[in-house]
Amino acid sequence: MRSPPNPRMSAPPAAASADGLVCAVSADEAGERLDRFLTRVVVARGLALSRTRLKALIEAGQVAIDGAEARDAAARVAEGEQIALAVPPAEEAAIAGEDLPLTVVFEDEHLLIVDKPAGLVVHPAPGHAAGTLVNALIRHCGDSLSGVGGVKRPGIVHRLDKDTSGLLVVAKNDAAHQGLAALFADHGRSGSLRREYRALVWGAPERAAGTVAAAIGRHPSSREKMAVVADKRGRAAVTHWRVEERLGPASLVACRLETGRTHQIRVHLAHIGHPLLGDSIYGAGFKTKASRLSEDARAALDALGRQALHAAILGFTHPITGEPLAFESPLPEDLDRLVNVLRRDRADAGATSG
Repeated sequence: MRSPPNPRMSAPPAAASADGLVCAVSADEAGERLDRFLTRVVVARGLALSRTRLKALIEAGQVAIDGAEARDAAARVAEGEQIALAVPPAEEAAIAGEDLPLTVVFEDEHLLIVDKPAGLVVHPAPGHAAGTLVNALIRHCGDSLSGVGGVKRPGIVHRLDKDTSGLLVVAKNDAAHQGLAALFADHGRSGSLRREYRALVWGAPERAAGTVAAAIGRHPSSREKMAVVADKRGRAAVTHWRVEERLGPASLVACRLETGRTHQIRVHLAHIGHPLLGDSIYGAGFKTKASRLSEDARAALDALGRQALHAAILGFTHPITGEPLAFESPLPEDLDRLVNVLRRDRADAGATSG
């Protein structure tokens, strides 16, 4: 049963716009669920609204059928009915925008890709209420944020640890957010997503490449840490790795994720005996190895002051335009300096032994 017209519902225009749409149900569309009908219509008319957002608008009384409010997303539409959708302006985010340095490598009306520096927290949280990537994005995007879930905020579909640098994609609207979320949930198993990291690890793996397939869960005695655990206690996790360069006491390794668990690369590489340089949580037992480094290498490692991990490659098919996107970020200066010192030390050691 439909409710009486909602007096608070603004009258939508007769064609698609930023404020809504009006459309008639054809004979072929009769019998469809209301939310599915509207999803198809907004996609065809280029409106950046996800099905989840449309369902919320229906339940909020922003949809009318023949002038009567319709709050049931599962209601079946009938031939000839006039469906009116009103889209209220997105609310301002509760999080304040801040003028922080931001390296944007790609941006359009739907999404943007940033190269995050080490030390920057992605999202406000206890202890980090300000000075985050989200604060910077709200300021940078301004009115170009059309709203995610009805709020003018960037849609974060994946995160990087505070001290991990590299590429990160952010949605500006519901439709892009939904498409990107599906891509990242799939992790490239059947979709177009490609993510690759560069990690500097202790030691030299015996093989040139390999895969770590081990469940990850909370560490049994340290709540700040994750750990490889029995399958029934954790979540499945798969990391593919290959050695790019052997650098004496360390190796430069490329990692590709098949899943996206918290601290996954750090946990998995430590699990196989090759933790990241500079990782105070998962590589604490390897601190003594720093004594084997040259004075210059120790100074470069101290200056790094973080885990040696960088999100270097990001590629996917644009969820709205279908355009193939591919980006590569070089090693940041701090990590590049350490790698170069290790290369020089290796070359000097080879010359001495020769």
